[in-house]
Amino acid sequence: QVQLVESGGGLVQAGGSLRLSCAASESIFSFDVVGWYRQGPGKQRELVANVLKGGSTNYADSVKGRFTISRDNAKNTVYLQMASLKPEDAAVYYCNVKYFIGRSYWGQGTQVIVSS
Repeated sequence: QVQLVESGGGLVQAGGSLRLSCAASESIFSFDVVGWYRQGPGKQRELVANVLKGGSTNYADSVKGRFTISRDNAKNTVYLQMASLKPEDAAVYYCNVKYFIGRSYWGQGTQVIVSS
């Protein structure tokens, strides 16, 4: 069972940037989709961005143009570069890797706080 460890969260001022990392305990190359989700206070978990095995990416409308997802298969790591952060981006961010059919794995999450 793959273990995912997120890092890079913290407190940042509105307009600032953060880069989240998700390190996997084993190769992520075989997974069909790797992505980032977030869950704000009192909200449901939502997709932020994902990248498919072939390299195509998907972003939530609210983060398009500000966030960039990337996967480094050689380092078994997924990144989320976040720029122009807004208070509404504050949430716990979770890494996810999954197969189209089959298992899905989650990290424990990393907190992002954006001060206005």
